[in-house]
Amino acid sequence: MCAFSFVRAWRAYISVVDKQKLSTMACTTGALMCAGDIISQVAIEKRGFNRGLKYDVSRSLRFLGFGIVLVGPIYRTWYRMLDNTFKMTKFGSLKMVFFDQCVFAPSFILFFFIAMAAMKGESMREIQERINKDYLAVMYTNYQVWPLVQACNFTFVPVHHRVLVINLASVGWNTYLAWKSERQLIDKDVSR
Repeated sequence: MCAFSFVRAWRAYISVVDKQKLSTMACTTGALMCAGDIISQVAIEKRGFNRGLKYDVSRSLRFLGFGIVLVGPIYRTWYRMLDNTFKMTKFGSLKMVFFDQCVFAPSFILFFFIAMAAMKGESMREIQERINKDYLAVMYTNYQVWPLVQACNFTFVPVHHRVLVINLASVGWNTYLAWKSERQLIDKDVSR
């Protein structure tokens, strides 16, 4: 019964994706980015349960809004461009991974740090400090995770489902990014 319900829900979701591609992808991206932040706050940072740190609703809403307004449309545009540029030849998926990891990943992670810090009202100096402290470590982790995920995605997943696969894989990644981008603030709160 549960499997049947999941299949029906999946088919309904795919039907909506096929009809309203951009808005559905944007909302899915926002919801899954928000989910990553919730997991980070509750499971990793123990907010609300430990050290007097309260769950930060506004932080989760920033992730939700960032995903809906910016990341979902960016993902759709980027992956559509890759699909149109690199046809699925013998080395097509390898070229897509290369461009995704050499062009998109470095610029997107930088954009993530700047946008999230700006939404919190951080100064340019604070944003620069955050980038100097965390950018290379995040890029290193990115290269341990995403090339394999993207190679599988570009090779085995139909074009119209690739952003969804990226979004699902991104729940764990967004949990990491949420923790990494907020770690400085947590350390400051604990040291007070």
